[in-house]
Amino acid sequence: MENFYLTIALSPLLGAMIAGFFGRTLGRTATHTITVLGVLVSTVLALMVFNYHVLEQGAIFNQNLYTWMQIGGLNISVGFLVDNLTAVMLVVVSFVSLMVHIYTIGYMHDDKDYTKFFSYISLFTFSMFMLVMSNNFMQLFFGWEAVGLVSYLLIGFWHHKESAVEANLKAFLVNRVGDFGFLLGIGLVLAFSGSLDYAEVFSSLDNTLNQQLWGMDLITVICLLLFVGAMGKSAQVPLHVWLPGSMEGPTPISALIHAATMVTAGIFMVSRMSPMFEMSDVALTVVMIVGAITALFMGLLGIVQNDIKKVVAYSTLSQLGYMTVALGVSAYSVAIFHLMTHAFFKALLFLGAGSVIVAMHHEQDIRKMGGLRKKMPITYWTGLIGTLALIGFPGFSGFYSKDMIIEAVHFSNLPYANWVYYAVVAGVFITAFYSFRLFFLVFHGESRVDSHTESHLHESPLSITLPLIMLAIPSAIIGYFTIEPMLFMGWLDNAITVTSSHVSMAGLSDGFHGATAMIFHAVQTVPFWMMIGGIVTAWVFSIYRTKWADWVQKKFSIIDYVLQSLYGFDRFNEIVFVQGIKKLGNVLWKVSDSTLIDSIIVNGSAKFVGFVASIVRPIQTGYVYHYAFFMIFSLLIILTWTLFMGDKPLLVI
Repeated sequence: MENFYLTIALSPLLGAMIAGFFGRTLGRTATHTITVLGVLVSTVLALMVFNYHVLEQGAIFNQNLYTWMQIGGLNISVGFLVDNLTAVMLVVVSFVSLMVHIYTIGYMHDDKDYTKFFSYISLFTFSMFMLVMSNNFMQLFFGWEAVGLVSYLLIGFWHHKESAVEANLKAFLVNRVGDFGFLLGIGLVLAFSGSLDYAEVFSSLDNTLNQQLWGMDLITVICLLLFVGAMGKSAQVPLHVWLPGSMEGPTPISALIHAATMVTAGIFMVSRMSPMFEMSDVALTVVMIVGAITALFMGLLGIVQNDIKKVVAYSTLSQLGYMTVALGVSAYSVAIFHLMTHAFFKALLFLGAGSVIVAMHHEQDIRKMGGLRKKMPITYWTGLIGTLALIGFPGFSGFYSKDMIIEAVHFSNLPYANWVYYAVVAGVFITAFYSFRLFFLVFHGESRVDSHTESHLHESPLSITLPLIMLAIPSAIIGYFTIEPMLFMGWLDNAITVTSSHVSMAGLSDGFHGATAMIFHAVQTVPFWMMIGGIVTAWVFSIYRTKWADWVQKKFSIIDYVLQSLYGFDRFNEIVFVQGIKKLGNVLWKVSDSTLIDSIIVNGSAKFVGFVASIVRPIQTGYVYHYAFFMIFSLLIILTWTLFMGDKPLLVI
């Protein structure tokens, strides 16, 4: 199996290197063929690994492959940990990445940096594989930073646009904030355990009992610092501000970053660290509350967005909040379940949005669309499947995972779980509203497309529609077939830890009577009617009475202003951090550079030399009798000292 795992990780890397170094020489066709084949190999092998580990219940693979360095008794190695959690992540990441690679052939067809783009996305896939397959914190951090670096390159891929450069810099800086906390957490792990290997760290967790740091339990501090890293990578409030701006990158990257890869890295990491988080109710409560705030308030922002990609982006933020809530209530398998279903339908929605953007000649304002249903039937029907999955319509994949999260919160005994329950239920209405608002404005109603664009409107090519169809299938059915084995039959039991004090999973197990029964039971639940209410409200404001939206906007102008200003997070960061750092820099420049260095050290030393020179200069006359006079005068001083001071030493200056 070791060769399988190496091939899975290295195939995309090999494709990225060939595309990066020789892409222009090989040409476009050869470049995308090589990179697609590299990811295809990884996908096929990932399915085989999934069959071996999950379906056949094979043994966990945990082995170091290469020793990178030794520092004293600390070994830092490159190794793989492949259990059921890893197997699930490999299938999700590789399949979505494969669909994005195929989609890119059509979407980036006219881009001059076509081959470089394929190199980047293959390198991104390799980085994600290294992250999910790592068996130690150092390798995890390598993959963590690698996906951050490549996402920086991809978000700013169209670097001729100033907005893209600003967006990738913003993403890079905000993630550095989270990564700093993550690195501190890893440092504390090394301090108490003396190792960075997962197995050794988890086996030494008892050493943290009753240890205090900063007035809190040591394990709580470690978990909170690790979660800061997850907040940055998985875009939780307040470190969420980078993700909407990342829409400046090409659409395939929006799908790759926001569906199954970078933004889910934090969810995966917390699930992998479940033995640690289960030792701290404080950390779990913080995780739950942060997730609820993100799910509710980021969903509200999706209501006022008119850019087709940004609506889907804020939807991603909200859904990541749901996953984080599940982590907080110790429903780790439910969080991974929603991560899996979300990967398929969110990638579908992003790629569907890209299909619309291509057909609309890169117009992204949904207010300038409408009536595309007849012109783009494949995009329409796949988009409908993705939207129904996103809102949790009974039977679709998102229905099972989202309902399980809501029920897990309902059963939780953590503090404030009741308030979190109300937040996630309210989020169901909000999700349904902004999702179908987007769907209705794009595909239904009267056409608002300009005449020139409408005359050329047609369905996207096969390289774009094929990935839509392939992603629509799991978006519709995968939840039905995997909910029971993943949550209640132990698919993830060998990878996560849940203590008996957290009753969420026990409550879910007692109330579960099959996937089909969930569909029929759904009509009796509050989330179902919240979802129906959201759909109806979206229809009223988008199709039936379009002028009502303007009236509501004017009537509640203050709320609209708050939402349009994105709660002021960007403005706050601009004033406090950007302007604050600039002012701090000016002060430091005036004190250290201008005053201390220039005025005192550089100019001051020059003035001191000039002052000494002005004193010495009159002595250096050039006349011999002046020098003879000073020699005789010095000799008289020496003789006088010798005669009157005796054997006391003469201080010679």
